[in-house]
Amino acid sequence: MLSENIKASRKKKGLSQEELASELHIVRQTVSKWEKGLSVPDAEMLIRIAQALDTSVGALLGETQQEETEPDTIKELAAKLELLNEQFAKRTERNRKILRTVFLLLGVLALWGATKELLGLFYQYQFQTILSSSSTLIGGADEPTSIYVSNVSPRLIPALITAAAGVAALIGVYCTRRR
Repeated sequence: MLSENIKASRKKKGLSQEELASELHIVRQTVSKWEKGLSVPDAEMLIRIAQALDTSVGALLGETQQEETEPDTIKELAAKLELLNEQFAKRTERNRKILRTVFLLLGVLALWGATKELLGLFYQYQFQTILSSSSTLIGGADEPTSIYVSNVSPRLIPALITAAAGVAALIGVYCTRRR
């Protein structure tokens, strides 16, 4: 709500993010974060934004004013911003938990794939051992013929994909830890 109101008021006044940032003596990226809802300004900055956009703090916070009231006090602003920060923190925590779950699932899949690859290599080795210890001969007109049949497929690509998924899962779980 605050993010949309800041953006709408800025556009209504005909200012770019860069111009508003310059007027507030901040960087453009901060204005962008406010408008995307990635962060919220503190109480003092909210007052400065309202002044720069020729609007009231209540209008930026989404309050509809029936009649002119006294300017909002700092305590009221702080309470409203605290509520916004709490909502922002809850949304951020929920997104962190979702991402962490996705990365954990990716890690489980990578572990399963690595186990499958290792078992495949073990069975391939066992198969090679059996083949090397016995030979099958088919009699021919002039001499016996040895026949070797193998269905071994290249395992490099699945192993690389499994390793990449495992590394991505480890990095993702690390980055989404609670700090």
